[in-house]
Amino acid sequence: MRVLVVGGGGREHAIVDACARMGHKVLCTPGNPGIAAQARVIGGPQDPASLADLAVREGVDVVIVGPEAYLAAGLVDACRERGVPAFGPGRAAARLEGDKAWSKAFMLRHGIPTAAHRSFDSLEEALTHAAAQPLPLVVKDAGLRAGKGVTIAHTRAEAEAALRDIFTQEGARAVLEEFMTGQEVTVLALTDGERYALTPPSQDHKTIFEGDTGPMTGGMGVICPFPLPEADLERIRAEIVEPTLAGMRAEGHPFTGVLYAGLMLTPGGPKVVEFNARFGDPEAEAVLPLLESDLARHALDAAGGHLDPASVRFRDGASAVVILAAPGYPGEPRKGIPLRLPDPGPGEVIYHAGTAEQGGQLVSSGGRVLAVTATAPSLNGALGRAYALAGRVDFPGAQLRRDLGGRIGAQPDPQPV
Repeated sequence: MRVLVVGGGGREHAIVDACARMGHKVLCTPGNPGIAAQARVIGGPQDPASLADLAVREGVDVVIVGPEAYLAAGLVDACRERGVPAFGPGRAAARLEGDKAWSKAFMLRHGIPTAAHRSFDSLEEALTHAAAQPLPLVVKDAGLRAGKGVTIAHTRAEAEAALRDIFTQEGARAVLEEFMTGQEVTVLALTDGERYALTPPSQDHKTIFEGDTGPMTGGMGVICPFPLPEADLERIRAEIVEPTLAGMRAEGHPFTGVLYAGLMLTPGGPKVVEFNARFGDPEAEAVLPLLESDLARHALDAAGGHLDPASVRFRDGASAVVILAAPGYPGEPRKGIPLRLPDPGPGEVIYHAGTAEQGGQLVSSGGRVLAVTATAPSLNGALGRAYALAGRVDFPGAQLRRDLGGRIGAQPDPQPV
């Protein structure tokens, strides 16, 4: 099968890796140096029409779309118009992620549990409402901000600053919602719009510093699987995943692709923190190494409306992802830092997220630069291997969190020197 993966980050490297290990011919645009070792990287325009035309010219069997911006721009629609199967939601369905205010209203319409909230398109009204709410208060940009448009405001000043930042953009909208307590967990559903298969639950670590402190990032590390009680998993299916898919069908834009449910396990049960319309990043780097079955086949089946959930299989064991981020991230990351990578062992992989080549030297080119992943029979074993591999990466000034899994008491197993 010929597969075109669209994107150039760690998530897309994990998708390419999952397809390549099943023997498929993989193409990727725009790609990155790590992806280039496993796929044919193609440059060129990244607008939906040009990418869909590329898929036609290359005779690909299925397009797998990674980043949310391509989905919101209508890439899947452009592929469908040309008769090319594409794994991901169309523009209308991608609004579930692309417009948080619309997404929250959708949840209310369909009785999907989420935090109490209000949406605003006026800065003054948002400031007035925020001033009357208990702290901490969650302030969200309603649009796409690459996973960083969320502030947990512990003071009035923080809430005001976050709102003023959001409303510097033309056409801005903000969502203010109650702060929920509990464990966060991510559940991904591969779906054809009706049938679905869940991946093992995972847990990202969003803030830059240990102890869940500091600014929000796109994600600093993942553990998988998260020990989700079976009763909670059944509630997630019955109260969140299935009503969401049914609601999208009822409103005339069935959701195909990957439904990302970011959840809080509150004392009152699981509630939605946010929906995304694609594989998470770095959740993909944790989940896909555990996939035993054929991602490209599942993508093609889902795009054609006939996914077989029973065919989606994950191996036993656990995985851990340690993100190595550039100095300065999540503000202005330093770029051009020379990188030297060790050779991973069995069950280990270093996914490239923000890398480039300069004069034959691998260098940093973004905020989150590398996703260091390891699998093992146990979570403690996976953490130990991932941290040991990260320690062998030569990346001066790299930022990483050393408390992954700490919320559930996980501890990295010591590794032989």
